[in-house]
Amino acid sequence: MKNIFFYTLIFIGFTVNAQKNIYESNKFDAFAMEHKELAILPFLTNLDLKDAISKEDLASREEKEGYAVQNALETYFSKRKRKKRFSVDFQNTKNTNAILAKNKITYKNIDVYTIKELSKILDVDGIISGSLDLNILLSKGVPDDFSFLDYFLGEANYGRIGIKISDGFTGKLLWKYEKAINKKSGKNTDDLIDKMMKLASRKFPYDRQKRKDRKKGNG
Repeated sequence: MKNIFFYTLIFIGFTVNAQKNIYESNKFDAFAMEHKELAILPFLTNLDLKDAISKEDLASREEKEGYAVQNALETYFSKRKRKKRFSVDFQNTKNTNAILAKNKITYKNIDVYTIKELSKILDVDGIISGSLDLNILLSKGVPDDFSFLDYFLGEANYGRIGIKISDGFTGKLLWKYEKAINKKSGKNTDDLIDKMMKLASRKFPYDRQKRKDRKKGNG
């Protein structure tokens, strides 16, 4: 019984901390009413690895990690969408990447384009993008040298992730969620995204139940 209470307190602590790291524009609802489809971009990644590797290899690994987060987010949203939890659709990432490629937009130069430009090219109402700072290759999993002390103290920090939602027509930032990455965050990219988005689910702006609560004056 004590163990259940202990783990419950830990989960509540994680949830409260997740909500503290969330920003939402007070004009979100006004913009969201017009949103029907969002595109998920590969995340811009910065790797600070201990391994001595070439610049080309480092760039290749950063790109791989960025696409891994894009895929993990699509998987998460697809599962939730099948349960009719969201009020918007998400563009298939293969289509997103194909359209970008046709317009000569690559992982290396995507950051020079504005949200408004990318939304117009992709023909979507909004953009989900973000950044990833890592000192490990998360797509390959977190290190195996597990320590319960590190787990509960939140040590062994592996970096930070930030997820943003921007309005396509104005380019304005509507929602942002930032989270430190450590052994508590998940064993790999898919696990990380699944856990962090579940923690933020009550604050995710396109959640149908949340919007219903708002209309009732409870949100």
